[in-house]
Amino acid sequence: QVQLVESGGGLVQAGGSLTLSCAASGSIFSINAMGWYRQAPGRRRELVATITTRNSTIYADSVKGRFTMSRDKAKNTVYLQMNSLKPEDTAVYYCNKVPNPIGSWGQGTQVTVSS
Repeated sequence: QVQLVESGGGLVQAGGSLTLSCAASGSIFSINAMGWYRQAPGRRRELVATITTRNSTIYADSVKGRFTMSRDKAKNTVYLQMNSLKPEDTAVYYCNKVPNPIGSWGQGTQVTVSS
């Protein structure tokens, strides 16, 4: 069974930066596009960044120009570099397959941006 483990979250002031990591067991990264999702309190989970198997990236308008997703296939790890953070970026961040995420989500990593 694939396991996804997110890390790197924390508390940061508006305008600050964080880098999230997601490590996975198995070959999920090598054969699938991967994405970073986030879920804020009281809101639905949303996809904010995608990286394809050919390393093309797609971003939601809300994070475009501020977030950068990358992958290290050798380490089975994807990353999300987040710059110019805003309070509205506060959420639990998860990684998973795109599309059709697997059912066993990781625990996520909390990102809190203070104003």
